[in-house]
Amino acid sequence: MTRLIIFVFVFFSAFQLLAQDMILKRSDEIIKCKIKEIGLDEVKYNLPDYPADVLFVLAKDDIVRIMFEDGRELTFEKRLSNPANYAENRKNALKVDFLSPATGNTTFSYERSLKPGRSVEGTLGIIGLGMDNADRNPGGLFVKFGYKFIKDPDFYLRGMQYAHLLKGSYVKPEIALGYLKRDYYSWNDKWDDNGNWIGNEIFERREAFSGTIQLVLGKQWVFDNVFLIDLYGGIGYGFYTDKDPGYYYGYAIADNSFPISVSGGLKIGFLMK
Repeated sequence: MTRLIIFVFVFFSAFQLLAQDMILKRSDEIIKCKIKEIGLDEVKYNLPDYPADVLFVLAKDDIVRIMFEDGRELTFEKRLSNPANYAENRKNALKVDFLSPATGNTTFSYERSLKPGRSVEGTLGIIGLGMDNADRNPGGLFVKFGYKFIKDPDFYLRGMQYAHLLKGSYVKPEIALGYLKRDYYSWNDKWDDNGNWIGNEIFERREAFSGTIQLVLGKQWVFDNVFLIDLYGGIGYGFYTDKDPGYYYGYAIADNSFPISVSGGLKIGFLMK
């Protein structure tokens, strides 16, 4: 009976030595250990080759997963990219281009955060809903769609996170398409034999399709999780079916022989859940 008790004791002691927790680091290193404490920012553990009173410490941001000896697992995300840390952030925004009515259109945008550092934005511009400074009676629409990459910090400190999901400098690849009609005036120059001008004014209403692919750079500020300001400028390539290059309300396009397009603006908006 005594030998049986000793055998059982030795067996379970050996099993306890073999049964270990494991830490999988982001560098793919695996640490076999005994987890002693999981804190707010770090994990403490023992190593089998060291005395039990020697504690090792590892930052939680360096850990992908902990696999406990009983089969349970615990996964970790970096604080900067962990969606749970932004639960109070409003992730949707409605904006209007503040200066667009002065240039002959009114532009609305909707932005939605997908995850920390990423969002999508769609834009609708109503051509003609604004000042008609050139008296060309424009009408039409343009749409834009972009995927926004919000800049990460240049260096990372433990516990760092975005001030707001939609706040910060960004780069946004963007495509746009537009359709419009507007008036054109020209003159048929004719002269009689005495040198008098007998030409006439020619009126026509033209339609045009246009589009661009741009890289947009900007910075967005968020105030009190309610209000935002978005300042941006873009450059890329464009096309148009009209006879003349120029301003197409959501963007400007140079001559087709060198079809560079540019855009810019100042948006203001409000955030929603």
